[in-house]
Amino acid sequence: MTIAGVDYRNSLIVAADTLLPDWPVRSVGDLVAAHLDAVLQLEPEVLLLGTGARLSFPPHALHASVNSRGVGFEVMDTAAACRTFNILLAEDRRVAAALIIEPAPVA
Repeated sequence: MTIAGVDYRNSLIVAADTLLPDWPVRSVGDLVAAHLDAVLQLEPEVLLLGTGARLSFPPHALHASVNSRGVGFEVMDTAAACRTFNILLAEDRRVAAALIIEPAPVA
C-alpha cells in the first residue's frame, strides 16, 4: 500500500493527521479489542476496518465494543476502506482507518 509516496507492507492505522505504521494485526482472526485502542484514542466519529484482500467480519463483541463508545464502525476489504477513508476525509469527517495488510506469500 502506498500513502503519500511511501510504501507500507505491514498493517497500519491512519487518520487525517496521523499515521501509525506496524500495527500488529495480520488478519481479522488476530484482532482483539485492545488492538483498536490506538485508533480509538484518535477520537474518530467513524472507524473503518480494512480486513485485507477479502471482506471478513470480526467478532460481534468487538463491533459492539466500538459502537458502545459512540463511534461508527464499518468493516470492508482494505481497498474499499482506503477509498471510503478518502471520501470521508474530503467531507471533513473525523475518520480513522485500521488497515490490515496481509503479508506477501513467501515464494
